[in-house]
Amino acid sequence: MQWYPHLAFNGQCETAFQFYEKCLGGKILFMMRYAEAPMDTPPEMKKKIVHATFAVDDQRFSGSDAMPGHYLKPQGFHMQLNLKDAAEAERIFKALAENGSVQMQLQETFWALRYGMLVDQFGMPWEINCEKAG
Repeated sequence: MQWYPHLAFNGQCETAFQFYEKCLGGKILFMMRYAEAPMDTPPEMKKKIVHATFAVDDQRFSGSDAMPGHYLKPQGFHMQLNLKDAAEAERIFKALAENGSVQMQLQETFWALRYGMLVDQFGMPWEINCEKAG
């Protein structure tokens, strides 16, 4: 069994995944538009993404654009990245924070060399965590 989250976007799934590819160093493994899917789709959704899969090493998440009237702002969770290198945590935090909003600046905490929280420009909440060696 493999567990990975599915992120719903308000029409920016393709742009978000391209952004994640650059700042996280991962790869888009699959991307399908609603026009390619065997289902009735409103005309304004034909070029939007029905399913995409993103991977970094052996970790994955998927995403799609929500149908009109079905998008809900993400809440109650964060995508948490756990890193071993404080410099890499700083680089990724800065990249994800671009045009987003920072809830907690990346900083040292009692458990981490670096920890911070943000919502990226696509509305996705993130936690960046670089634990202390111990």
